[in-house]
Amino acid sequence: MNAPAPEYVEWLVGQSMLHQVRARARTYAGQARLWLHPYAEARPRVACAMSSVWLTAYPGAVINTPGESVLQTLGSNTLWRSLSSIGIQALHPGPTKVAGGLRGETFTHSVDGNFDRIGLSIDQRFGTEEQFVAMSRMAAAHNAVVIDDVVPSHTGKGPDFRLAEMNYGDYPGLYHMIEIKREDWSLLPDVSEGRDSVNLAPETVDALKEKCYIVGQLQRVIFFEPGIKETDWSATPPVVGVDGNVRRWVYLHYFKEGQPSLNWLDPTFAAQQLIIGDALHSLDILGARGLRLDANGFLGIERRPHGNAWSESHPLSITGNQLLGGAIRKAGGFSFQELNLTVDDIAAMSKGGADLSYDFITRPAYHHALLTGDTEFLRLMLRTVHQYGIDPASLIHALQNHDELTLELVHFWTLHANSTFTFQGQTWPGNILREHIRETMYERLSGEHAPYNLRFVTNGVSCTTASVIAAALNIRDLHSLSEQDKENIRQVHILLSMYNALQPGVFAISGWDLVGALPLPIATVEERMFDGDTRWIQRGAYDLTGENPAATESEEGIPRALALYGHLPEQLADPQSFASQLKHILAVRESYKIASSKQIAIPDVTSASLLVMVHELPAGKGTQVTALNFSASTVDETIELSGIAPGPVVDMLAESVVGDLDELGTLRIALEGYRGVSLRIVSALPTAVIEEAVDI
Repeated sequence: MNAPAPEYVEWLVGQSMLHQVRARARTYAGQARLWLHPYAEARPRVACAMSSVWLTAYPGAVINTPGESVLQTLGSNTLWRSLSSIGIQALHPGPTKVAGGLRGETFTHSVDGNFDRIGLSIDQRFGTEEQFVAMSRMAAAHNAVVIDDVVPSHTGKGPDFRLAEMNYGDYPGLYHMIEIKREDWSLLPDVSEGRDSVNLAPETVDALKEKCYIVGQLQRVIFFEPGIKETDWSATPPVVGVDGNVRRWVYLHYFKEGQPSLNWLDPTFAAQQLIIGDALHSLDILGARGLRLDANGFLGIERRPHGNAWSESHPLSITGNQLLGGAIRKAGGFSFQELNLTVDDIAAMSKGGADLSYDFITRPAYHHALLTGDTEFLRLMLRTVHQYGIDPASLIHALQNHDELTLELVHFWTLHANSTFTFQGQTWPGNILREHIRETMYERLSGEHAPYNLRFVTNGVSCTTASVIAAALNIRDLHSLSEQDKENIRQVHILLSMYNALQPGVFAISGWDLVGALPLPIATVEERMFDGDTRWIQRGAYDLTGENPAATESEEGIPRALALYGHLPEQLADPQSFASQLKHILAVRESYKIASSKQIAIPDVTSASLLVMVHELPAGKGTQVTALNFSASTVDETIELSGIAPGPVVDMLAESVVGDLDELGTLRIALEGYRGVSLRIVSALPTAVIEEAVDI
């Protein structure tokens, strides 16, 4: 076997991300601009004040305007007139840079929705760099920003990984990859023809650990699927290096085989160079103002003498995120973390890392409230946020996104498996409470009860917001929805929007939510689900502007989803539509700066389906109360708000006075099924008194 041709190696280097970011890094040397912004501490309220209502638009699902690319469609004045009217202040299009893999000189498609990045250029399937910049400028013209992505935990199998396999330079230092001596190749399974790696069985991983090659099995296997992914380690076939030597490597991948994990504590510090350079490219070249740090909690692993390796809650993840978050703030941007770990980890990594965190804490809990008509678990999780010192204004409260509805409930599984929690009048160990909640939600959300939703490995359920609601409403067949069914789904969708929007922090809504998308029929995306990834049913294509009504699929080939609400211009012409009602809610939210308020109480309630959140509005505008009914039954209850000064009670959405808060702090809440209300108590009690009197 001959060594790779020098011309091919040179081509790979030129294509590699590490080479490109190193060249760009020199342009920052000796320049003053990276010293103009504070960077040591996370600044969640600054980021939230910049943009507190986000639209997430999965690029592969966007139906283009005829003759335009995805980025041109997302940057069109037609779309932004609608988005600005609704109150959208930021667009997060998801990862649009080139992703996938490389075989020889042939680039292969992404294996995980472009989260397996292999280059800094824009994926031509979505558009061009110039079109991304134009999209950023169009957003700015509508007083909004664009948010891009960096993936600090892994890349795809592109030029950087192929150079690492060839043992070129310090590229192997990018990854958790270990050369296996030829005399131990017998431990490794053969790689099937046509594949470039093979997943290792648990016993093989254990054997390699015993021989001191790798740290062993990790604390959990994300995307576990029998026969497909049973551990987080895979092996390459024999690969000829630039020195002519043949090697086999074992490499780590927290996610899919095509997503090799980066090594954040290698002496080359190559991973830090690559990821920080990628982030600065998005901010300085593409015009983004914010960045998502995807899967940023998996930057450190460590061998333990007994049991599985230390791979979660590792201090290296905190250190790595401080470096990355600080570099982004130095460049004038902000970041958020999509971190589904324990509440402890979210709190710890928020101190100097990302400015904002995705609300994985209450997201499954509000769905549990909807499915059961009982808000007790939701109240438990809302109070847990405060217990760990997390400011709700630092959280991104979201409806649907590109991922499954995660039911991992990691907080109750790892660090707190044996901690005691009070729920339904009894005490529960964390791991038992987790299984109880998961079993309840799986039963209601999938299987015979709701066959249109699918389990996604061990993580959760693949579904749209509309199909979660349909399951909660006991609708089994989505193909025979009556007009009343559609109206009921829309009303519950508004309720869930109110939960996420009428509290401090960022409110995020997806394109699927705006059009009321239903899951795709399984048969239409079966080929995409060959590796057990059922999330494709929830990623149906949608047309926000209505300019391509004849399209049956997106440019990516994703079939068009059945949309209950229609495109945005059509909805905005109808005062009763989902988008028009949302517009009104967001206008009230913006007028009173609810996003910047302070959450001061989650009161106990008598009615199981009632949730009440109490917030101190900024600028002395009084106290705001969000009250939501998560069931079909009417709620009529009087609650006590101790420490709140008496005064008129205003229905903020109806713009009318509905009563008074008396000296005892009693407030009547009367709600029909699946309805919510935003109330303002016009009082002048000093903030210090409120903080002293009210306890979460």
